[in-house]
Amino acid sequence: MVAPLIPRLAEIFNVSVEKAGFMVPAYLFAYGASTLFYGLLSDRYGRRPLIFGSLLAFIVLTFLTGFAQSSNQLAFVRLLTGLGASGIVPLALALIGDLFPYEKRGRPLGWLFGAMAGGMAVGSVLGVMLEPFITWHGLFFIVAGLGLVVLIALLPYSDLIIHVESGQRLTIQKVFKGYRALLQTSRGRRTYVYVLLNAIFHSGVFTWLGVYFSRKYGLGEIQIGLALLGYGIPGFVLGPIIGRLADRYGRSRLIPLGLIIAGSSAAALALDLPILALPIFVTLLSLGYDLTQPLLAGIVTDLGPNRGQAMGLNVFTLFIGFGSGSLIFSLMLPMGIDTALLTFGGFAILAGVIAVSLFRTERHH
Repeated sequence: MVAPLIPRLAEIFNVSVEKAGFMVPAYLFAYGASTLFYGLLSDRYGRRPLIFGSLLAFIVLTFLTGFAQSSNQLAFVRLLTGLGASGIVPLALALIGDLFPYEKRGRPLGWLFGAMAGGMAVGSVLGVMLEPFITWHGLFFIVAGLGLVVLIALLPYSDLIIHVESGQRLTIQKVFKGYRALLQTSRGRRTYVYVLLNAIFHSGVFTWLGVYFSRKYGLGEIQIGLALLGYGIPGFVLGPIIGRLADRYGRSRLIPLGLIIAGSSAAALALDLPILALPIFVTLLSLGYDLTQPLLAGIVTDLGPNRGQAMGLNVFTLFIGFGSGSLIFSLMLPMGIDTALLTFGGFAILAGVIAVSLFRTERHH
C-alpha cells in the first residue's frame, strides 16, 4: 500500500519523492534486522506467543502511523512498525516447516505466499485509489482495524500453532554455531544469496513503479492503481499451483525461469510501451517473484533443525534486500528511471542464467 503512495505523500509533506520514499527502506531494514531475534526466540519459547505479540504490535503501530505530522515522523513510526511486526512472516514460514514434510511443503507455502501476493495486489491498487476519498490517514486506520479483526479471528485457532518450545538456553555460541551451520553448505549459501539478490531486484523496481508511472506517463493516483492491478494477482491465483509444481518437479527450472521473466519485464518497462500494456508487464513482474521467492523459502525450511533460526535469517536477508533495492534504485534516479529499470532488468536476467547451473540439483526431493 505504501510504495505507490510515495508521489502523493511527497506532495502532502512538501518533500522530494526520494525523501518520502525513505519510509520504505526504514521499515524494511528494521523488519529485516528484527527477524533474526524473532526466529531464535521462537525456537526457544515457541511460535505462538511471538506470532500473536508481533501481530498486536503491527496493529497498534499501524494505527499510530495515521497520526504522523511530517515525513520524518512517518518514517520513524514505520521503522518502529518494522521492528514490532517482523515476527509474523518468518514464524508463519517456520510453522509450515513444523507441520509439513519437505516433499509436501510447496503447496502450503504457495498458499501463504499467495495470501501475501493478494495483500500486495489489494494494497497497491486500493491504497492509491481510496486515498483521495479517505486520506492517507484513513488508509492506515483501516489497515489497523483489519489487523485487529484478524487477531480476534485467529484466537480460537491458537492451539493449531503447536510448536513446543525447546527449553534450551540460548547462548551466543549456540547462535553463531547455528548461523555457521546454515551457511557452511553450498546449498545454504547459494539460497541465501539468491534470496538477497531477488529481493534487491523486486523491491527496487516495485517501490518506484508509482513514481515511474507518474513521471513517464503522467498518471494520477487512480490510474497508477489500475496500472498496478496485476501485481500480486499471479501469486494469489497461482501460488498453490506453483507450489505443487515445485513439489512434483523440483525447483531447478522454476527459479531461473522466474528470474528471467521478472528481469525481462522490468527491462520492457523502460521502453515506450502503450499505456494499456503496462498492467501486462507488471503482472509478469509479479509472476517472476512468485516463481522464485516462495520456492527459495521452501529450500530454507530444509536447511537445518533450527527452523526458526533458518527462517529468521531468510526473512532478514529478504527484507535487507528489499530495503537495499529500494535505496539503490532511488540513488539511480538521477541517471533516469529508464536506465535504472534496464540495469535492474539485466541484472535479474543474468542471475537467472547463472541459476540454471547453481540450482540444477533442486529437483524432486
